Amino acid sequence: MNMLSLQHFPIYSIMVLFLGAFLIVIFGQNKVFRHTVALLATFASFFFMAMLFKPVMLEGQTIAYWLGNRVPAGGYAIGIALEVDALSLFFGLLVSCVVFVACIYSIQYMSHDDNVPQYYTLFLMLAGGVMGLVLSGDLFNMFIMVEILTFAAVALTAFRNTANGALEAAFKYLVVGCIGSTCILAGTIVLYAQVHTLNLAQMSALIPGNLSSATKLAFALLFIGFCTKAFLVPFHPLAADAHGAAPASISVLISGVLTKSGIYGLIRLSYFLFQSMALGTMQFWLVFLGSVSMFVCVTMALAQHDFKRLLAFHSISQIGYVLASVGLCTAFGISAGLYHAMNHTLFKGLLFLAAGAVLHETGTTDLGKLGGLSKKMPHTTVLFLVGAFSISGIPPFNGFASKWMIYQATYQRAVETGNIGFLLVTICALVTSTLTLASFVKVTQSVFFGQLPKEYENVKEVPFGMRLAMGILAAMCLVTGLLPNMVTRYLTEPAARAVFSVVDYINNMMGSGYAQSAMAAQPLNPDVSFASAGVWSPVSWLCLLMIALLAVTIVAIAGKYDRVSIKTPENRSGKYDLFYGGEETVYSQVGGDDLFWGFKHNWRHYFSFMHELHSGVVNDYALWAVVALALAIVYALIVL
Repeated sequence: MNMLSLQHFPIYSIMVLFLGAFLIVIFGQNKVFRHTVALLATFASFFFMAMLFKPVMLEGQTIAYWLGNRVPAGGYAIGIALEVDALSLFFGLLVSCVVFVACIYSIQYMSHDDNVPQYYTLFLMLAGGVMGLVLSGDLFNMFIMVEILTFAAVALTAFRNTANGALEAAFKYLVVGCIGSTCILAGTIVLYAQVHTLNLAQMSALIPGNLSSATKLAFALLFIGFCTKAFLVPFHPLAADAHGAAPASISVLISGVLTKSGIYGLIRLSYFLFQSMALGTMQFWLVFLGSVSMFVCVTMALAQHDFKRLLAFHSISQIGYVLASVGLCTAFGISAGLYHAMNHTLFKGLLFLAAGAVLHETGTTDLGKLGGLSKKMPHTTVLFLVGAFSISGIPPFNGFASKWMIYQATYQRAVETGNIGFLLVTICALVTSTLTLASFVKVTQSVFFGQLPKEYENVKEVPFGMRLAMGILAAMCLVTGLLPNMVTRYLTEPAARAVFSVVDYINNMMGSGYAQSAMAAQPLNPDVSFASAGVWSPVSWLCLLMIALLAVTIVAIAGKYDRVSIKTPENRSGKYDLFYGGEETVYSQVGGDDLFWGFKHNWRHYFSFMHELHSGVVNDYALWAVVALALAIVYALIVL
């Protein structure tokens, strides 16, 4: 057996991460050793994934690895399999790349913490769990990886247990995360009882066309289970709690990596296992859930006064874009959604690292206490602005390219179907992008511009290693924005084709001809077309101008304020000087940490309702999970 064969690279990519965690447990007290092992393990995982790029992405192969060399016999899967098609490789590359960058950042960021060996052990276990999930060809093995990544994420959320709210956030994550994991386990058990196999390829051949009530129940359980991992509405408060408490390097993994595992699971569930995306109601379900997530979470972000919690809500808002685009069930829509998933991993990782840099030097992420840091941290400021421009959809950064593709995909779907609902999704995405831009104007002013508080006069730039990690992500945000055709041709379009190549996926795993003989229903076979108007066409710039005008209009309309609440020189602080109105006694009523007070005042009833709804009580979050599961079960029984 050739151990250097590409067939073995998927298992190597997972094993090196868990092996690194094991070695650090034993020898991790030596700082040089643990840093070396962590860097080598994360780089090796990325290297093994990168080596599969040519055969999988360019040549269209599916790499199958059967543990113990127990290949399918007699049309029956008798062993645990790993599989790498273009879809799983796309997510594997994202995971391994960001994990490596976060590891570089961690070396200096975590240098002053206690129990650093335990940090790296959990860090590598979380990375290994996500990598194992996206490469697994076995449903029960996916559950095992979900358990590993969930408990590692919970432990890392509570890692800085002396920080305010860390233990509470970890407990909430544990409770709702376990509900999600239990749903995945229960759904796996029900499906196994129906089809007597756990292999994803074989299940994809046997389940469609043979949907009993029990099988539909399994769909609902698995759907909710993966939604909890993606933190989609109504599970979005968990992301804010976890990100607010966890170290910034772990926030990068939770936002950029763990959420993608949930999206990956939903794609495998709906496009492969159940092949339910031909149903208009299923498309509506995913697009509606994505649209609600993007709008609700961006409005929640506007109401935040903590840097990391604000970024957390934006993270789920951007995941909403991904799900809405994937739910269109068009090749172009899936390509656009995957493009945005990649961009989200890059720019949100950069933003969380910038927030970590601010916390590292100032000791706080409270927007009301910060300001003027551009004078002391110029490199971090520039790198943060790259991330802010990217997430806000400003050209030439990557967020503009993928958002523009999503606008096109939703509009094209509306034209093709004559369904005005898809046009409303386009409008929702545009408004969300406008509010995102407004939110980052607020953050930029609150943290990096305005008046520098006296207590931060001695703040200095973060160490080189932290800036290097941020610089890598910033460069990738620029490159993937300038070269959208390269990204789509070599990454997202092959992955989108794989989503619609269910028959090839089954035959590559189970043997030639198995899909044709075993499938009871015809697989989804749409027209796989990636035609678009282009990212840099004049139409794109006209659309950008319209978005800018819309942003100005919203700010202008929402900027009305009550003169009674205007601050005067007696009750104002120096931080408000930037908004001096031209008269000696007239100053704006808003500061850098609350720039759009007028907008929130006009929407006060909505924000008041959302405030009451987000009680922060774990019992309420658990109740939301139960209600969501009940609705999913009713939907599955009626529609599927």
